[in-house]
Amino acid sequence: MAGPRSTAALDAARGYESEIVSFLREMIAIPAESRNEKDRCERVQREYQKLGFDEVFIDGLGTVVGRTGTGPLKILMDGHIDCVGVGDPQAWPFDPFEGRFEDGLVWGRGAVDELPAIAAMAYGAKILADRGVPDGVTVYLSASVMEEECDGACMLHLVEEHGIRPDVVILGEPTNLDVYRGHRGRLEATITTRGVSAHGAHAHRGVNALYAMAPILSDIEELNTHLAHDDFLGSGSVIASHIQCTTPSLNAVPDSAQITLDRRLTVGETVETAMAELRSLPHIGDAKVELLHYEGTGWNGATVTQDKYYPTWILEEDHPLVRGVAGAATEILGRPPTVSRWWFSTNGVATMGRLGIPTVGFAPGREELAHTTEEHVAVEDLVTAAAIYSLIPEALVREYK
Repeated sequence: MAGPRSTAALDAARGYESEIVSFLREMIAIPAESRNEKDRCERVQREYQKLGFDEVFIDGLGTVVGRTGTGPLKILMDGHIDCVGVGDPQAWPFDPFEGRFEDGLVWGRGAVDELPAIAAMAYGAKILADRGVPDGVTVYLSASVMEEECDGACMLHLVEEHGIRPDVVILGEPTNLDVYRGHRGRLEATITTRGVSAHGAHAHRGVNALYAMAPILSDIEELNTHLAHDDFLGSGSVIASHIQCTTPSLNAVPDSAQITLDRRLTVGETVETAMAELRSLPHIGDAKVELLHYEGTGWNGATVTQDKYYPTWILEEDHPLVRGVAGAATEILGRPPTVSRWWFSTNGVATMGRLGIPTVGFAPGREELAHTTEEHVAVEDLVTAAAIYSLIPEALVREYK
């Protein structure tokens, strides 16, 4: 049975339901792929200001930050504001930027990944502020940028360049109102083979770089079958995700070929071990194996450069952060949430993977709908999430006493 605290939090969230839905739909209506988030960031900034947070600003990389409270326990609730593209617009049954609202569901690009969390976190923080932020707590909200292109870079900037180092982080990637405590890491690499060009009519005079790549592709397919396994995160994996070649013409022998690899890393696998495996493939020969490097300029002109390696991370199940978030969720849901992990990567690669800051995920929306033409979220889940977000700081104060 719901107690007075949970009933009051849910009632408050229901009172803000129309504002939460409108805010989400208005964010969806503004296209905002990575490095082009300016208009959506400014919309979020206005919402944070309207809600009366103690401080609202845009950091040096373009992330929108709100703060309420001044206590020593610093809690960061993060939702990334950028989304992937829509692909073929004809594949969508509706306008992906309509913010369609029908039968209690909101649809559109970003309606799972992860604009619902931004909306629900904002109003969760507002409900908390209306009730009174505990003396021991500071709550930061971040609507972060560039995650889809380089997950974690925004968090590294906020911590290392802006000096906001939270004690704990709650990520807004979709968890379907469950609590997630880790995921596999990943890296992106290329393998390049070299050949000798020749006219197709005299192909025997050349060395075909594509043919040299063929057995390497078979090696990668085989490697994928015996990578490390972890009972919680699952197995590592590797796929060839792209291939290209250079050739003087369509009737000439290609003189180079290159494949791009998506390598998912489970427990015990690192960038060093994964790259060593690639360099030891049976048919690698003198092919060149390289870790990719990211370089990007954000919407406000700031630049990001880093290797495309994103560490694996797990937070132990009995950690106070897991207990606190799960406890707050239980108060509202009336049952304990499932404690699990994501299949994809998140900003946790920076907060937990690189910086060691305890991190979990909690948000509305189903992970498997992200990046699809079926992205939608239930309004009831938005309201529920807002109520839970409002209780998390108080739950963490109790856990961290």
